[in-house]
Amino acid sequence: MSALEITMAKKPKNALLITVTGADQPGITAELSAMLATAQAELLDVEQVQVQGYLNLHFLVALDPMSGTPILKDLLWKAKEFGLDLDFEWVPSERSQPGLVHDRWAVTLVARVLGAEVLAAAATAIAQAGFNIDRIGRLSEGDLNSLELLVSGPAKADPVKLQRRLMDVEAKLAVDVALQRENLLRRSKRLVVFDMDSTLIQHEVIDEIARIHGVYDEVSATTERAMQGEMNFDEALRARVALLEGAPEGVFARVLNVIKLTPGAERMVRVLKRLGYRLALVSGGFIQVAQPLANKLGLDYAFANELEVRGGKLTGKLVGPIVNKQRKADLLESMALAERITLEQVIAVGDGANDLAMLGRAGLGIAFNAKRIVQEQADTSINQRNLDAVLYLLGIRQEDVRAVEA
Repeated sequence: MSALEITMAKKPKNALLITVTGADQPGITAELSAMLATAQAELLDVEQVQVQGYLNLHFLVALDPMSGTPILKDLLWKAKEFGLDLDFEWVPSERSQPGLVHDRWAVTLVARVLGAEVLAAAATAIAQAGFNIDRIGRLSEGDLNSLELLVSGPAKADPVKLQRRLMDVEAKLAVDVALQRENLLRRSKRLVVFDMDSTLIQHEVIDEIARIHGVYDEVSATTERAMQGEMNFDEALRARVALLEGAPEGVFARVLNVIKLTPGAERMVRVLKRLGYRLALVSGGFIQVAQPLANKLGLDYAFANELEVRGGKLTGKLVGPIVNKQRKADLLESMALAERITLEQVIAVGDGANDLAMLGRAGLGIAFNAKRIVQEQADTSINQRNLDAVLYLLGIRQEDVRAVEA
């Protein structure tokens, strides 16, 4: 009997962690797992990662020491044939028991440049909060970089503490950091609701209409009064709309020719649609611009305020209910009901205080280049001016995007 088998004979049936590393090639996993099957090993866990052609393969198995099968010696020889390194260690029973870890979270890092400094800071924050990193994967590279870290912790680990530490990293290193519970609901989102102005597009539509009509300064002054708390949203909107009286109906076509989509918007919408998501635009702007934009992008829903038009000119009045903070949240809930999904399956993306109720009602509320008060209350924030980041928060990789696009 070899030294390895003597070692096994002294051990009770327990978990054995087998680690295989080296240059990857076809057939490695097939050969090694077939050998484990022949030895009647109980497969407790398995993980395989390949980085730039380098393989890191782990098997966690339970072996019967009385089987008499020289499995470890055979595995070592087979690994040598492949030019691989193979190590093994007996795992104490308390480490191999399922259910020891109660919570798992996804930490998503997004920035133009993601270097070792950012990773080190995030990893330190995770460790200091009492969590462990189980897996790290790159979601994207190029103009916008993203890393996803799957972390876990025992029941006593505090995600609020982790969130605070990650926010410190975000502030110091100008990186977007999102923390989400890693569960089935994160992977089963089905409806994404976008604000329009300064979110899906790079403009405020009322400002563009006012600029064309020659009343931009007056509209801007009213906006400033509202931001200072001197007027509520509904009052400020009516006051600004009144200043648009007399503008020709053709102003909408001129605005549509002027406005630009936020970078990444078209690709994000295209990918989400192909993956089966339903998409909506809910705006405090105007339906005469929102609906053509939604049609162009292929969105499923569009809601916004309607400007009254008579005789080919704007009257300076609104038609129907105002799409304010509460209306946005109610519309989100109505769409979820119509789609027969839970609110947990809804994502909302917006930038202003008018979006807060909508962001709070959704399962995931994303503050996109938002005011500070919005960032403080939303589930997570994106400060990169690229909507591709929304895909990365969903765990969608750049290679997945390329595959969908193809």
